[in-house]
Amino acid sequence: MTRKPVALQYFQTCVTGCIITLLLTVPGFPQQVKKANASSPIVSFEQKPGVLTISVGGKPLASYVYEDEKITRPYFAHVKSPCGIQVTRNYPPQQGDPKDHATFHPGIWVSFGDINGNDYWRLKAKVEHEMFVEQPKGGPGKGTFVVRNYYMSSDGKDRVLAELAQYTILVRPSGTLLLVNSTFTSDSGDMIFGDQEEMGLGVRVNTKFSVQYGNGHITNAEGLKDGAGTWGKVSNWVDYSGPVDGKYVGVAIMPDPNNFRPSWFHTRDYGLMAANAFGREAMTKGEKSAEVIKKGQQFHLGYGVLIYCKPDAGKVNIENAYQDYLKALPKPSKIHR
Repeated sequence: MTRKPVALQYFQTCVTGCIITLLLTVPGFPQQVKKANASSPIVSFEQKPGVLTISVGGKPLASYVYEDEKITRPYFAHVKSPCGIQVTRNYPPQQGDPKDHATFHPGIWVSFGDINGNDYWRLKAKVEHEMFVEQPKGGPGKGTFVVRNYYMSSDGKDRVLAELAQYTILVRPSGTLLLVNSTFTSDSGDMIFGDQEEMGLGVRVNTKFSVQYGNGHITNAEGLKDGAGTWGKVSNWVDYSGPVDGKYVGVAIMPDPNNFRPSWFHTRDYGLMAANAFGREAMTKGEKSAEVIKKGQQFHLGYGVLIYCKPDAGKVNIENAYQDYLKALPKPSKIHR
């Protein structure tokens, strides 16, 4: 192989360096890249005892509460839209809020009314936060953290199962997208997910845009409306939204299509919506469901929660947001059944 003369190599190196220098001085070349990166609001976290506060672009998004004497399971509280209007009911409920299910419906949560006979939804058994498996990591347009929880027996003596929960916050064109991905395992025995209305991911919305107490509406992907039209129906997504202070705000639940089964929706005009893949009998009067996961096997559940605000009081296209959610999904996990 013929080697280039040293002088020629030196000349080529100088030319390359000059070209790079010239490119860096072209208006908009590096600036455009920097601007694209800088244009995404920074997702940031602040650790406090028992609470992780989450901000986007320096503005509060939510509090992830993992230690609470009254609510014995993790939850997101005080969840705010990008324009600062809260999308979840106040916790605790304030003047003007209905006081029903005060501790059961604190904001956004994942819970189950029946796993091996233990009721975590109604706080009769505890979900114990063990640790942050991956510490909160923020950045432009994205933030993540991973926790491990133990679902305890009703008497508090035994660990029924372990949950590895990954939470991802994404800044998207339609709003803020919260990705919830949980993997459940048990080394002590089989896990049996029962059949109830109160199973899965739930949201209690701001009273001001509830159907019953405000000016909001519930809409699913098929265009059905409010509790009467959407309750007990399977859908790719359900949106709960309405006008507040001259803006249009809302929250939409989008179950992961890679879940073991599509979700029926438990929707109420007073302000609740929940995606439930377990309540076949409770939701449809069908055959009673008992989802059995064998000892040592993994079981995955995933959801997207879109939190949004339109300053001009115009509605967000939720179907477009759903397609965007599908692109943002992590690669499907293998679900061992």
